[in-house]
Amino acid sequence: MAIPGQITAGLRSCTLAALAMVTLLATLDVSAAAGSAPPAPEFTHADADAWINSPPLRMRDLRGKVVLLDVWTFDCWNCYRSFPWLHGVENRYHRSGLQVIGIHTPEFENERVRSNIERKVKEFELPHPVMIDNDYSYWRALKNRYWPSFYLIDKQGRLRARYIGETHAGSAQADVIERTIESLLAEPE
Repeated sequence: MAIPGQITAGLRSCTLAALAMVTLLATLDVSAAAGSAPPAPEFTHADADAWINSPPLRMRDLRGKVVLLDVWTFDCWNCYRSFPWLHGVENRYHRSGLQVIGIHTPEFENERVRSNIERKVKEFELPHPVMIDNDYSYWRALKNRYWPSFYLIDKQGRLRARYIGETHAGSAQADVIERTIESLLAEPE
């Protein structure tokens, strides 16, 4: 008969292995060498009301920068638990040419209300541009399926990598994302 601690440890290791496999598969799904990487989809919302912390952006405005897209929604605890890591990444790499852009795609009705999103952006101290994607048009353009998801776009506007799930400083996923950011920042324009 198994001891409860052994069962818990076994479940924990199975869960971690499954999470690692999902992360690897998700990364391989979009990760591409520069020459074969698809272009990042154009932002689907051009009205000022659909953006927080910025006027509406276009992909061509971001040429020459590495872009980290954070697809999130404010009632997702996996999303907001990733914000401390995201703050660190933004602070560390912003001056080197990294631009973080949040894509807020709601799961629930209350997450569609701009004032609620603005309040959460302020509460979570998100200084970067946030596009409100209430109609899921950008979600669909990315072929996204999960909150949170992180996409890396190179200096030429090509979609180079996708990562899924809650991310913490020092985690294996955070290390992979940060190494990829550094690699993309080192590429020529």
